[in-house]
Amino acid sequence: MIRIEHIGIAVKDLEKAEEVYARLLGTGSYKREAVESEGVITSFFKTGPNKIELLESTRPDGPIAKAIEKRGEGIHHIAFEVADIRAEMARLKAEGFSLLNDEPKRGADNKLVCFVHPKSANGVLVELCQEIGV
Repeated sequence: MIRIEHIGIAVKDLEKAEEVYARLLGTGSYKREAVESEGVITSFFKTGPNKIELLESTRPDGPIAKAIEKRGEGIHHIAFEVADIRAEMARLKAEGFSLLNDEPKRGADNKLVCFVHPKSANGVLVELCQEIGV
């Protein structure tokens, strides 16, 4: 694991949340992107070397909608940048972690992603991210 890549925050209303975070961070969102496979629209903010990803569900049965229904709005996941996502997935499986997907998927912000089940990471949903083309 190289560094924390971003913190994902589940929100009900992306526009309202963007206003809140723009005021909070003193900067606007630099990118909005739909991720059809996950049923979300994302909005990214950058402050210093750190990124915040706001996630709004585009469908009532999507993972973000379900997370908000169960736990309310708030921190959804923490993402770590990795150099080789497949090697990191294999390492984590060998260490006994449960992964939510067997192969990396295309995620937002030009990344390949894989999620570690929260039950195997002390209740935290962990995302692995590798820049596509690296």
